[in-house]
Amino acid sequence: MTDPPFVPYSIPVLPEAEMRLRGQIFCDLMSRRRSVRHFSSKPVPKELIELAILTAGTSPSGAHRQPWKFVAVSDSELKTRIRIAAEEEERESYEHRMPPEWLAAIEPMGTDWQKPYLETVPWIVVVFEETFGIDANGESIKNYYVKESVGMACGLFAAALHNMGLATLTHTPSPMQFLTEILGRPENEKPYILFPIGYPADDAVVPNLQRKSLEDLAVWNPET
Repeated sequence: MTDPPFVPYSIPVLPEAEMRLRGQIFCDLMSRRRSVRHFSSKPVPKELIELAILTAGTSPSGAHRQPWKFVAVSDSELKTRIRIAAEEEERESYEHRMPPEWLAAIEPMGTDWQKPYLETVPWIVVVFEETFGIDANGESIKNYYVKESVGMACGLFAAALHNMGLATLTHTPSPMQFLTEILGRPENEKPYILFPIGYPADDAVVPNLQRKSLEDLAVWNPET
């Protein structure tokens, strides 16, 4: 077995003041990110979706298998089919699957089984996890840390969208097998998450939520 090829790597050493400034600017930007459920139908250029997908593709992954596939949907008929199927599963969940404590937990979000934004948004991007890879000979190959890898890629994807001024929502209707069927994906791909993407509607509102403070988020060991 030959060793993998390596190439030199370095990053500029920045003054600490510039590092803090960059960190603060990005933190402030992301602190304004919200999950949106009221979208405009204003078109979004395909190039912006491409850039967000390319950004997501820079995410680390187990053994560099890159076990993700981003399926971008702009066709109105497909979006309608996705909405109908998603609402069917969501209605069943809200009315029969979700225990009372779950319903109570999401009540402040103001959500229900109806998802009209799935037809309003100019883009739906469905992220699939590749449960196993397929080599050049058509043989299956094992992927590692699939869910962790895809989760990190989705985080970068959402951050890239927000950085460009677009809004989105992480939507996970359960079960999601209907997405495999509607989008014609192969057997080694499993639906992971659905992103409706667009601009917020002029009358969009979001819950008035508070995020955890640094004291609640972090533990310093040893304390300083």
